[in-house]
Amino acid sequence: MLPNKNTESKYIKSGYGQVIGVDEVGMGCLAGPVVVCAAYFDKLFYLGKSKNLENVNDSKLLSAKRREVIVEELIKIKYFKYKISFCQPKTIDRLNIHKASKLAMKRAVSGLARGTRAMVLVDGLHEIPSLKIKQRTITKGDSKVFVIACASIMAKVYRDKLMAKYAKKYPKYGFEIHKGYGTKQHYAQLMSIGPCAIHRKSFRLL
Repeated sequence: MLPNKNTESKYIKSGYGQVIGVDEVGMGCLAGPVVVCAAYFDKLFYLGKSKNLENVNDSKLLSAKRREVIVEELIKIKYFKYKISFCQPKTIDRLNIHKASKLAMKRAVSGLARGTRAMVLVDGLHEIPSLKIKQRTITKGDSKVFVIACASIMAKVYRDKLMAKYAKKYPKYGFEIHKGYGTKQHYAQLMSIGPCAIHRKSFRLL
């Protein structure tokens, strides 16, 4: 079952000016930043349909090509707005990955929220600390709620492109392939040549 717009529509109908979905990518990686996207559609979007977005799903369930196509379509929609934020490995090591991801979420949402009445739909179990906007956590929200799924895809595509750039700077690790996750290839390279500047030193790398 694909994510739907029922949750957002409910809040729009009850008077919320913005329904913002937020999700992160890269929590479990050994290298690279944790990336967050906060996104919302103007309420006029919910009055119509977009054929190009019918197959939106949790980013983990889509091919890289499909994710890129969806991102291209999203940025063409005049009713769609988004904000990307991320925390680099040094911040992750200083705060821990959970606090760093929530910090990135807070920055992304704060950069997107207007003065209107807003509701933030957060993927996962834990709220964003110290956020002065109403929020609701939704377990597996990226597979249930349309706007969270869109945020998930935006974050994933952004991070994948960022890791491809890092692959050129650190060509021996294969970042363009595993994107910093703990694959056999990645662990083998760590055993062989050790970590580089974008590895998370607070993680168990070896």
